[in-house]
Amino acid sequence: MPLTGSADAGYFDAMSDRYLIPSATHRVTDTIKKSQFITTLAHTPDIESAREFVASIKEEFPDATHNCWAFAAGPPGDTAAVGMSDDGEPHGTAGKPMLTTLLHSSVGEVSAVVTRYFGGTKLGTGGLVRAYSGMVNLGLESLPTKEKVDTTTITATIPYPAVTLFKRMLPEFEAEVEEERFTDEAAFVLVIPNEHLASFTDKLAELTDGVGRVEI
Repeated sequence: MPLTGSADAGYFDAMSDRYLIPSATHRVTDTIKKSQFITTLAHTPDIESAREFVASIKEEFPDATHNCWAFAAGPPGDTAAVGMSDDGEPHGTAGKPMLTTLLHSSVGEVSAVVTRYFGGTKLGTGGLVRAYSGMVNLGLESLPTKEKVDTTTITATIPYPAVTLFKRMLPEFEAEVEEERFTDEAAFVLVIPNEHLASFTDKLAELTDGVGRVEI
């Protein structure tokens, strides 16, 4: 798919959004009124991986009183792919507050399981809501994250006189060179964030007087 200017490339401006995602599975523990709570958070980019993660925690803690869970498998605040379960706690006291906490965080594509070993003291409805939302917050506070950036692999073909200036402009667009080819023209296979594709194409056209080409 060739691109020659912003009119063609503008579509890609709406394809990318940067946001934080978990960079590793993370666990925190706390004791609340004699009950032990264990929160495990993980990166789950889709519903299937979220359900697999929940199943793995249930398998790890089969003797727990409850393994309550929630996931938001999309950008922060997106409710298109979410799920939750009270896993035997009173309705609305665990899964919903956990999900609400995830949705109000700055992290996307995340699942949380809060494992509870009952210690003999009942927390009451309000206490449970505070405990489960608080445990997710506790995990999020120290969760290791990384930035998710949607990218596209493109091939930029340019005349040889433009190569030096072309290479100098790559950092401006966070473009990384994967391959170089030199025939009658110079061609570079690049990985570039989608959000920069339109402006990169415009800059390339300006640099090469319209001779340069970008192909998806």
